[in-house]
Amino acid sequence: MAAVAALLSVLIGPPAAQAAPGESRPVYSYDHAIRESVWVDTRLDGDADGRTDRVAVDIVRPAEPAQQGRRIPVIMDASPYYSCCGRGNESQKKTYDDRGRPVQFPLYYDNYFVPRGYATVLVDLAGTNRSDGCIDIGGRSDIGSAKAVVDWLGGRGRAYTARTGGTPVAADWSNGSTGMIGKSWDATIANGVAATGVKGLKTIVPIAGISSWYDYYFAKGAPLYDSGPDSLADRVESPDAQKHCAAVQKKLADGAPRTGDWTGLWTERDYVRRADKVRASVFMVHGMQDLNVRTRHAGQWWDALARHGVERKIWLSQTGHVDPFDFRRGDWVTTLHHWFDHYLMGYDNGIDRAPMADIERAPGTWSTDRQWPAPGTRATTLRPRAGTEPGVGVLGTAKAPHGATATFTDDPKLSEADWAARIDERTPAKAGFRTAPLRAPLRLSGSGKVTVTVTPSTSTAHLSAVLVDLGPDTIRNYAADGEGITTLDKRTCWGAGTPGDTGCFQETAADTRKVGYTVFSRGWADLGNYADAHKGRPLTPGKPYTITLDLAASDHVVPAGHRLALIVAGTDAGLIDPPASTPKLTLDLSRTSAQLPLAGGAPALARATTGAPRHPAPATPLDGIAPPRSISRMPAAG
Repeated sequence: MAAVAALLSVLIGPPAAQAAPGESRPVYSYDHAIRESVWVDTRLDGDADGRTDRVAVDIVRPAEPAQQGRRIPVIMDASPYYSCCGRGNESQKKTYDDRGRPVQFPLYYDNYFVPRGYATVLVDLAGTNRSDGCIDIGGRSDIGSAKAVVDWLGGRGRAYTARTGGTPVAADWSNGSTGMIGKSWDATIANGVAATGVKGLKTIVPIAGISSWYDYYFAKGAPLYDSGPDSLADRVESPDAQKHCAAVQKKLADGAPRTGDWTGLWTERDYVRRADKVRASVFMVHGMQDLNVRTRHAGQWWDALARHGVERKIWLSQTGHVDPFDFRRGDWVTTLHHWFDHYLMGYDNGIDRAPMADIERAPGTWSTDRQWPAPGTRATTLRPRAGTEPGVGVLGTAKAPHGATATFTDDPKLSEADWAARIDERTPAKAGFRTAPLRAPLRLSGSGKVTVTVTPSTSTAHLSAVLVDLGPDTIRNYAADGEGITTLDKRTCWGAGTPGDTGCFQETAADTRKVGYTVFSRGWADLGNYADAHKGRPLTPGKPYTITLDLAASDHVVPAGHRLALIVAGTDAGLIDPPASTPKLTLDLSRTSAQLPLAGGAPALARATTGAPRHPAPATPLDGIAPPRSISRMPAAG
């Protein structure tokens, strides 16, 4: 393998010697690549031991460019998971030989890109694996430790050959251009580092990344999990960090009260507020059924980047928390290759002029859009009102008469699946409203809102709003263990390999299920946050309150013949935690509405609903996918 690569290098020559190359080629030896570790000084002392923390950085880079006097760009993945949990569908971890030199670099970035003239750099976040310091869940230490590596790669930082002592080492092989990539927590770090505006970070590729840590734990005051960031830190810290980081964990616990109130801890970890500092291009990937890092993160980050004119691209799949390498492998690697070639190597390959959005319409079937949300999308108001059958409402443009109400009682045992399955029946735990079967397809593209006025019977109440496509379909089974994929026994190789790092991975296939309905967007809130999204207040039983629930971003087409439904209810079992009481809530229909992102706006809605047939008679319960009763409390590793 090394001989073949060396021969190609002679015959083809390095990229700089080619005439207007269209892409980087695998002309460098992976067998003979330089594999090394350095420890970068973060200039922070997170563990308060009196010396600045050093983070471990494992590097694999082709040897030939340095021998030719050429510097190369970097693909970097900063993660807390390299020893505790692993990366990718196969939960790969870093491995080292008996002298501590790196052997296995998880995932395929090194195997594929190193022969093409890139360095792959994997960073252990502070407090994890072989690094000093303390993990602080997206805060100053997490972001600062990764940013320090970008600075070092650009010649602005210090690194050493050992965790303590050692000799200084410069990144004199780096041209200072870095691209960050990663899934989940790793993607979150890429978002956060980009929001510092650090010099030399040319692009980021966040896959299922968090854009604001508050929104990972709460939705307008409603708790999404029964634990906080201190518990998450305990899961990923190295044994050394656990001995020295109790004070940091206490700060995490104290700064993240389970009331859901906003604190300074959340401000520090809100990258959306600093989107104006982003100078890197952004290639975002997110599963529209991701119930771990939910798609609110993608929507608000995308919108903020758009407001500040950031170059960007997006893929939206029908999966849950899944890497595109595992749901669209060949197209993904090709697209990523072109992306890095353009933004890190400067090739004019047209990726910046290609369609902005790829959207999965059915398992394995994709469409593209020049812009996203879809051009012509307008926030369009739909309103609920009573129907001809008791407890079964209508969703349309007509406003309900003053005094019209619907009631439901929070039942924490029931989920969106229970509500949607019985949309055509009167049930006590939900208020459901649906259109008649549509005469034309209706596309919802982007983020929506639902504003409700409700009167609670108790002093605490949680609310949920979900959008449902009522009609038969085959979709990815996003609530199964694979979250829409199944892993096969067959392996294929993506780049060069060695015995310790083969570059070969198990193939995957779509895990699908036939359903009678699809929940495609969700939003939650604590009614106590009616006056301030960041601070809860006690409720007075019997008093009406108005609050707006933010619906997660999505892109979904409700086909002709299907119905669009809005459901308003209490606790969405498995997705939010219940309140202290189980109130009965009275919904004021005349003061309730949904502002939905409809492609084509009001005219498209009119085409889809005007002259539509009346509702059919109530049917038997519909079949769908229920959310898991227990969602991972980690921005998942594998």
